[in-house]
Amino acid sequence: MATKRTKSEAETLELYRISLENVGKQPTIAASMAGIGYDAATISEGKALLKKTRQTFDINRFEARKTAAAYADFLAAKATLGKTYGYHRKISKIIFKKDTLTLNRLAVSGSMPKAYIAWLETVKTFYRVSTTDPSIQDKLARLKITADALHSAQTLINRLETTRTFYLRKKGESQNATKTKNKTFENLDKWMAEFYAVAKIALEDKPQLMESLGKLVKG
Repeated sequence: MATKRTKSEAETLELYRISLENVGKQPTIAASMAGIGYDAATISEGKALLKKTRQTFDINRFEARKTAAAYADFLAAKATLGKTYGYHRKISKIIFKKDTLTLNRLAVSGSMPKAYIAWLETVKTFYRVSTTDPSIQDKLARLKITADALHSAQTLINRLETTRTFYLRKKGESQNATKTKNKTFENLDKWMAEFYAVAKIALEDKPQLMESLGKLVKG
């Protein structure tokens, strides 16, 4: 189980960096720690863990930013299609108000589904039917919804599906990066917990030197 952390991950990394740098640069601390088994070779193990954790932390943040950007693109594409389809749907309901069969074929009868897949299938049905039926196109054209406009909406559907596919891929990669980062942090936290416990014993008669390792000492 990972050590419960009261600082942010960035703050924790900085604390660990300071500790592992100063343990070798402060002569009294270096000698005291070496005398209890934490010599330069042992400290280098901690530095290696810190470097690896810093790398996974940076990768995780990078993937998170890419995922957020991909999600924003997906939402923008959905909003654009939704606005276009919403207008076409309203006009269709007016034109085919007394044509129940066509309303059903275009899937504009009743309320619009809220769930994404059901919503998208409803949108797809409308444009699949309207772009392949000249009679429907002629009637929609009366209120300025051209065949070109209907076909352009198909492009918006393709754009939406592309952005969603990319977003879900980035989301998976980000979750994997988070899992990797969490594991390296867990290993580093355990190593540093022992490091601080040993340092407290090594510096028992010089407790204020713990502050050189980034640890606040009362009194």
